[in-house]
Amino acid sequence: MHTRIALVTLLPLLYSGCAVVTVADAAVTVVATTVKVGATVVGTAVDVTAAGVKAVVGSDDDKDKK
Repeated sequence: MHTRIALVTLLPLLYSGCAVVTVADAAVTVVATTVKVGATVVGTAVDVTAAGVKAVVGSDDDKDKK
């Protein structure tokens, strides 16, 4: 009888621990995905800006070949 009472008392505590781990894992996944997407957007913006600057300024590569 005492074992049953102890089991009924402790099981909800164990399940809540699992829930905390699951929520923490989901939060880390969301943050990691957000950082990855942000880095991709910044990288693309830098590439587009560099291409625009090269188009406006031009390149000296053609002058060196002549």
